[in-house]
Amino acid sequence: MWNGKKKAVTLSYDDGVESDRRLVELLNKYGLKCTFNLNSGLMTSDSCWESNGVMIRRMSPEGLPELYKGHEIAVHCVTHADLTQLEDEAVRREIGHDKAALEELFGCQIQGMAYPYGAYDQRVIRIAGECGIRFSRTCNDTHSFALPEVPLAFGATCRHKDPMLWELLDRFLASDEPGVFCLWGHSYEFDVDGNWELMEEFCRRISGREDIFCGTNSQVIL
Repeated sequence: MWNGKKKAVTLSYDDGVESDRRLVELLNKYGLKCTFNLNSGLMTSDSCWESNGVMIRRMSPEGLPELYKGHEIAVHCVTHADLTQLEDEAVRREIGHDKAALEELFGCQIQGMAYPYGAYDQRVIRIAGECGIRFSRTCNDTHSFALPEVPLAFGATCRHKDPMLWELLDRFLASDEPGVFCLWGHSYEFDVDGNWELMEEFCRRISGREDIFCGTNSQVIL
């Protein structure tokens, strides 16, 4: 299914924060691929907040194409707005303007998205498709390895904070059936929770396996 392999792993991480630098370094070390969902209207270190004593800062656009090289960039809307609370034209601006700005910055065509706050409905799905989005991640964890039936509203297998993470991964690795393991989250959570070793262990267990294709969301889902 994927370069002759029946199983695939893909990652999806949101918000474009400074912690992505460490995450990218880790992913590159183990040969994993991620789709990073970015907010073009919030690309400034002044966009920051604190969580459990940890200061979380978004990144300025300078140097981002080089940082994310080899990975995929996707829409997360201009201002990280809850699209279900906006009028149609505002939804269109949040998605379409973010897509255009990111395409200009990274010099690539963008096909994917993650809904801010995981908020979506049928109207938002329709407008996303009209804006040229082909797949979009929700926050509805599936705990399964099935390919999404609706790419414009697909759920990941689980968030990295999910208490079932290792149980799910063991089941996936042991299976001979075709399937996808999609992991999602925010890189700053590793700083807040002090558990970068969790992500390294996940990468280590996936890396170098002959039966698993590691790709971006578009490479796996589309």
